[in-house]
Amino acid sequence: MFDFKFTFWDNTAAIKKKADDAAYRNFGHAAASIAKDAKASIQTADGPSPPGTPPHTHRGAYLRRAIRFAADKMGAVVGPMASVVGESAQPMEFGGHYKRQDYPPRPFMFPALERGLPRFAGDWEGSIG
Repeated sequence: MFDFKFTFWDNTAAIKKKADDAAYRNFGHAAASIAKDAKASIQTADGPSPPGTPPHTHRGAYLRRAIRFAADKMGAVVGPMASVVGESAQPMEFGGHYKRQDYPPRPFMFPALERGLPRFAGDWEGSIG
């Protein structure tokens, strides 16, 4: 008869830590990339941008400076801070009524997300190690 002894190592905690670290890193990189792309799409110019194109900024980098991101191991949030631009970014992105005027959509956040999506999936590959 054979006498086998098996030894098991429980490295569940180490694997979870690696996965959490990778998620935080990848969500952070994705959010930073989206924010950078959205900021780059906003041009300083007089007058409104054509409908369907990113908005122009009239006060230097005002709208660009308002775009921030935050990430953790569960996801990320990217967009203009209401404390900086108020409610004006929503009618720019989606179109709508703001200060007694109707605005056609001038999206800048969603196109930045769409441009980055093909790259984000590859960032996760092999990230746990």
